[in-house]
Amino acid sequence: MTTGLPSQTQVIELLGGEFARAGYEIEDVVIDARTRPPRITVIADGDTALDLDTIATLSRSASALLDDVDDIDDRYVLEVSSPGIDRPLTTDKHFRRARGRKVELALGNGSQLTGRVGETRDGTISLVVRHGREWTLREIPLVDIARAVVQVEFSPPSEAELELATGVTGDRADRTEVGT
Repeated sequence: MTTGLPSQTQVIELLGGEFARAGYEIEDVVIDARTRPPRITVIADGDTALDLDTIATLSRSASALLDDVDDIDDRYVLEVSSPGIDRPLTTDKHFRRARGRKVELALGNGSQLTGRVGETRDGTISLVVRHGREWTLREIPLVDIARAVVQVEFSPPSEAELELATGVTGDRADRTEVGT
């Protein structure tokens, strides 16, 4: 007998282990009972970016696990997704996963700064910023950051900027996924 939709906590408890085995963690679950059929959205993130094959595999596993629970309605739409580029960066793991990406920071003192995320360590990020014609590293404590978001880029970064942020030189950057 079906009784309805699972709670956010039930979904996380049911799917968390499966996602963790695949190298991802569930960041959020959104359940929208107003749509027909109802929609369950599982937002996952990991040190390796979610690609379409991984999303498909996680979706199949999640669907099988949810379908095996007797008290969940048979009809729902399941969506597995990444947090998206507009998600604010709020923790050291968010910054670690954004390594090599261009970000805009609003600092607690009211100033703003744009640069490329480098290494994250001990509550501090290295940010590659431009001073004149040179790229330099600036250390910023996470506690000084009021808001941070990844910027959409339409052209590749300079080789010098990317090397400072990731430690990867240009010829290897073409074959290496930045941020891992």
